[in-house]
Order: sequence, then C-alpha cells, then structure tokens
Amino acid sequence: MRSLLVRGMLVGLAAALLAYVVAWFAGEPQVAAAISIEETKAAATGEAAEPELVSRTVQETIGLLTALLVYGAALGGFFSIAYAFAHGRLGALGARATALVVASAGFAVVYVTPILKYPPNPPAVGNPDTIGRRTALYFTMILIALLAVAVATYAGRALSPRLGGWNATLAGIVVYAVLVGVSYALLPRVNEVSGDFPADTLWWFRVSAFGVQFVLWAAIGLLFGGLTERSLRRHVRTEARPHPAGTA
Repeated sequence: MRSLLVRGMLVGLAAALLAYVVAWFAGEPQVAAAISIEETKAAATGEAAEPELVSRTVQETIGLLTALLVYGAALGGFFSIAYAFAHGRLGALGARATALVVASAGFAVVYVTPILKYPPNPPAVGNPDTIGRRTALYFTMILIALLAVAVATYAGRALSPRLGGWNATLAGIVVYAVLVGVSYALLPRVNEVSGDFPADTLWWFRVSAFGVQFVLWAAIGLLFGGLTERSLRRHVRTEARPHPAGTA
C-alpha cells in the first residue's frame, strides 16, 4: 500500500504539470479577459479598484502551478487508495483497465456531477459575499455524489445474483442517476452571472476548467495504470525465477 500511495502522489505531480499547460494556454486568457471586464466595470462606476495582494504574474505562474501540484499530489494519493480497493474486484480487468475505470468513475462522480449543478465561474462573476455559501453547496454536492455512488454500488452487488452482472451494473447506474437527480432538484440554484457578461468568455472559461480536470484525471489513470502493470510484471518475473539450490 505504501508503494501504491507514493506512486499515486508522484503520478499526481506529473499529471498536474500536464494540467498546468492546459490551464496556462486555455484557462488563463479567459481569466485575464474576465478580470479586464471587472476592472472596466469598476472604472465606469467610479469604484475604487481592490488592492492586488498578489500580482497577476505570480498568480498565473508560481501560484497556479503550486496549487495544481498540491492538488495533483493529493488527488493521486486518494486515487491510489481507490485503486487498491477496486483492484481484483472488477472481474478479470488488469492494472491498466482497473486504473482507467477508477479514473473515469472518479472524474464523473467527483468533478462532472457537482459542476453540472454548480458550474465554475471566472473571477468577475459572482457576489463575494456569497462565496462561502457557494463553496459549501459545491462540496455538499460532492459528498452527495460520493454517497450516491456508494449506495449504487451496494445496490448493484445486491442485485447481481438475481439480474446478472451486466443488468445489475445498469441498475446501479440508474440508482445513482436517480439519487443525483433528486439532489439537483432539492438543492438551491445559484446563478450570479450578470446578463451583460460575455457568453463566449464564460463558455470558454468553463470549457478550459473542464479540460484541466479531464487532463488531470486521464493522466493519473493512464500513468498509474501503466506503472502499476509494469511493477506487477516485474514482481511476477522475480517470483518465477528459479531459486539457487539449497535456498528456500
């Protein structure tokens, strides 16, 4: 488990570097455009500009990279734990396939499900006074998604002897979709995008945010699976070597 955890964190760091490239080229231009819109509005209304505690150059270089590295290492560590739990429980899937299944499921549950209810917004969008509430709602949605996948997994396993593996899996997916759908309906909506904010800037910001997360999860799944499969093959070859005479 220790080697898996270390491997997951190192893979997370490598994936974060790839995600940083996407964030730099696709995301930062949208952030800069949003900040420019915010500054233009402030100048037009005569509002005093907020003091810049950290320069934009630092934010988009060292700041962004540091945040992604920390996030990537943590995500890789949690991914390795999820992989250890899933390994051997997904039929005859090998290390690569298991890692890709775990990465796909994690991406769908931890990222896609919450953002469909509470999509990310650029800096110029949103009321600063509600940021605490919006953050709490977002993490509540993540928690609900994790609980929903746990219930769906339990339901799928319970139905497997009666329905068979394939139909039980589909039933589990339906259970997950229903639980998430009910949560979407019950949780409050948050829409603080002003009508005059450019739709293309908002759209491309959200697309770039999605791309950063996609690259991060995909890279972790591919790299972790490849390295783990290579490690397992090396272990099998070592175990298969004949021991010298007189040794156990």
